[in-house]
Amino acid sequence: ELKLKDEECERLSKVRDQLGQELEELTASLFEEAHKMVKEANVKQAAAEKQLKEAQGKIDVLQAEVAALKTLVLSTSPTSPTKEFQSTGKTPFKKGHARNKSTSSAMGGSHQDLTMMQPIVKDCKEADLSLYNEFRSWKDEPTMDRTCPFLDKIYREDIFPCLTFSKSELASAVLEAVENNTLSIEPVGLQPVRFVKASAVECGGPKKCALSGQSKSCKHRIKLGDSSSYYYISPFCRYRITSVCNFFTYIRYIQQGLLKQQDVEQMFWEVMQLRREMSLAKLGYYKEEL
Repeated sequence: ELKLKDEECERLSKVRDQLGQELEELTASLFEEAHKMVKEANVKQAAAEKQLKEAQGKIDVLQAEVAALKTLVLSTSPTSPTKEFQSTGKTPFKKGHARNKSTSSAMGGSHQDLTMMQPIVKDCKEADLSLYNEFRSWKDEPTMDRTCPFLDKIYREDIFPCLTFSKSELASAVLEAVENNTLSIEPVGLQPVRFVKASAVECGGPKKCALSGQSKSCKHRIKLGDSSSYYYISPFCRYRITSVCNFFTYIRYIQQGLLKQQDVEQMFWEVMQLRREMSLAKLGYYKEEL
């Protein structure tokens, strides 16, 4: 009986050792597979970053080419007088074509005056040092607190005016939803009526804007957070809301450190472009999707 017990113990010991070896082999295999997957992911990430950098470089080149073409077009436009015209003050004619001297002189003089009144204009930009320094200070320690100098100015000059509507209570709720990233916009008629919750409340209508209170053709509606209410909005109001949403989306990317390929100056000009969109929207300019 003792011998049987020893044999049983020996057999169990062998089973234990075999299972231990198999466990070690399995662990090593899993570790090797995980290491392989991490390596592949790193290679793919490096390739993606390289492609992104190359694409950004191509975009920079294309933008430079566009700027050069604009300058070329402006410099050769009909409104810019040629050197010959500037030196003589008269339009040159081929030999053998005589014109009345007084008439030719008068026409040449008036044409010169007209061109002198139409100077060449080209798009230029120069960073406002005050705005740039405020942005850099915010970029060093990005926050979504609206009381910081960078955001406080934008709230006063762009965001508040852009989201000011006759229905002030709803406008405040819209701003809060935009800040919390809980606002959703969808085209009217995106879902069949049978899928709309029975408890849903629709404010305004396809021909009345819930924010402005005016009779407008409303192609979109908004929903605030978990509310079951839908608010129909006109294209003008939609563009004002989306311009503010685009601004918040971009600065959230900066705050979360997702824009590693852009330097501070690129970020600054992108913020200025987003502010420009809000400024145009609050003044009544908007783009409508056809």
